[in-house]
Amino acid sequence: MTFVLQAPVLEGRRVRLEPLDHRHTADLAEAVEQDRSSYEFTWVPTADEVDVYIDAQLGRKAEGKLAPYAQIEVSSGKAVGSTSYWDPRFWPDTDRLSAIEVGFSWLAGPAQGTGINTEAKFLLFRHAFEVWQVARVDLKTDARNARSRAAIASVGGRFEGVLRKYSKSWAPGEDGLLRDSAVFSILDTEWPDLKPRLESRLVSRYFGYSHTSG
Repeated sequence: MTFVLQAPVLEGRRVRLEPLDHRHTADLAEAVEQDRSSYEFTWVPTADEVDVYIDAQLGRKAEGKLAPYAQIEVSSGKAVGSTSYWDPRFWPDTDRLSAIEVGFSWLAGPAQGTGINTEAKFLLFRHAFEVWQVARVDLKTDARNARSRAAIASVGGRFEGVLRKYSKSWAPGEDGLLRDSAVFSILDTEWPDLKPRLESRLVSRYFGYSHTSG
């Protein structure tokens, strides 16, 4: 059966990841304006750009390149950010998925540092390794984005190096320019050790969290 990149609902204690849709527009328009201080190197729309942003992500979805999510804060039921699977890659001469990237990720300022990002990454990694059985998950960020690089490392991403002038820059004033991208990865052989470490981190830092039932 040919693999089709989709965004199944992934449910956690603090965050629910559900397929991005225009029903999330109002929540995201509110979320993006709460605190934009951490978005210097990240593609995050302004409130009046959210519909265009969603259209762009759904266009990539239609091309089979991306599976976009809204990040729903369970406690409020509101969309507080977005993330995606994208750039699916396959084993040679097969339609079996070998690797996927987790990217296009952002959260509203007040949702940062609450455990939502860690749990969202946990859910995305677990699905990729345990359901899709990929060999590798990629994560990339602007090489200058120290905050993002630290966040990726904190959820287990292993730094592999910097690809110079690799992709579009989202930094203000750099339209039409290319950025250097810092590349991180997690391998299937690393996931059995990383999974309990992420679970333990969520339990110790964010009261009431448990994935012991699977």
